[in-house]
Amino acid sequence: MWPMLMANFEGDEVSAQRTYTYIVRSPRTGSSGFINEISRAVWSVNPNLPLASVRTQQELLDRSLARTSFALVMLAIAGAMALVLGVAGVYGVISYAVSQRTREIGIRIALGARSGEVTRMFLGQGVRLAAIGIACGLVAAVALTRLIASLLFDVKAIDPITYLTVALGLVGAAALASVVPALQATSVDPVDALRAE
Repeated sequence: MWPMLMANFEGDEVSAQRTYTYIVRSPRTGSSGFINEISRAVWSVNPNLPLASVRTQQELLDRSLARTSFALVMLAIAGAMALVLGVAGVYGVISYAVSQRTREIGIRIALGARSGEVTRMFLGQGVRLAAIGIACGLVAAVALTRLIASLLFDVKAIDPITYLTVALGLVGAAALASVVPALQATSVDPVDALRAE
């Protein structure tokens, strides 16, 4: 709170502060009834006194964090979009691999390969693609921790649990993206696959 009368404040010769700021602490703060009680108490002393900018601490905190919250929401949306694009990419690559290897799949099935083996073959390919991406991402994340460390508060730049959780989530997403093409591979009819060539 600034004093009511200041000299040489922000380049002004004399600056007069004509407002007061009061902070009221009570277990009932935040309710409209409490604000009305305070207004009535002030107006009982002088009915001409205006009350301006009556806010709770939570409102002040929310307003001060609004830009940060917006940035975090945008980052979360960007991260979700990146995950969706990654899953779509893995799905596309595995689907393309299935379509290109139709004859091989037909021969394998004709020679007695079980559907589970064919499914595991393409699931493994999808998980390997995800593992390569995760390895590249971990190297980049560890390399950039010095830049991020100054932006973090009470959070370690290298948190093994977070890295492990994200890596497992990405592997799971890649496995889910590979399931449909892998199941399509098991439905290949060997006779049709051999005739197609």
